[in-house]
Amino acid sequence: MEKEILKEIQELKLILSKLIGSDKESPENRFSEEALDKAQKLYLKMSIERGDWVKDTNISQFIKSAPWNPGSFIRKEFEFTNWIKRGHEYLYSKKDLIALGEELAARNIDLNRYQDFLGDKAAFDRKMATLNDPKKAKSKPFKIPPDLKNIVTTDIPKPDPELVRQDLAMLKREFKLNKFEAYVDIYKGTHAMLKNIYYYQKYLELGLKRRCRKWCDDFNYANRALKMITGKKEKFAISDPDLIQL
Repeated sequence: MEKEILKEIQELKLILSKLIGSDKESPENRFSEEALDKAQKLYLKMSIERGDWVKDTNISQFIKSAPWNPGSFIRKEFEFTNWIKRGHEYLYSKKDLIALGEELAARNIDLNRYQDFLGDKAAFDRKMATLNDPKKAKSKPFKIPPDLKNIVTTDIPKPDPELVRQDLAMLKREFKLNKFEAYVDIYKGTHAMLKNIYYYQKYLELGLKRRCRKWCDDFNYANRALKMITGKKEKFAISDPDLIQL
């Protein structure tokens, strides 16, 4: 320990000598930009060697549930700002990574699963946006006659929201009856997502994965339709006692 402390003191003295300059140098050169730049690089090198900064590939050592190379994700999603860039490489404050990991653990958040959830939800939203936007829908090449115009219609009435709620109630009963909670996660009570069952699907009941995936699509579709009609989704509390009465 004493040797490490002495080594850091010597390195700090070297940094100060680079910053202040020798007695032979003129005062205007002692604090030049070049001297400051050298001192900064020396201090950064010492700080990295001491382990204060962590590479992207090593973040999982401090956030156990982190996916591979999660740096850009935590910078964007959690506005993680205590990072530095060295060349093309990002380095992150170890102290703040530990604090973030503790906060995520306290909130019971698996970072890898959270990233998958955001990606799955974004993909579903893009899919629905394409279906509802005629400009993005795929179509065959066509040519509209110059004199063709004023062929319009009006919007159809929105479906009775009670019909959608009945559909959701049926889906909830199906969920309980088939014990889909073992294979499906429901985030925020409104978005269903198939669990990672890749390594065990060979041993699952035939057609179970397909039925679970269809249930997720049907549930997300119905809840999105309800929001379009009423402005609000309906949350699915898996522990709801009413759902047990099948």
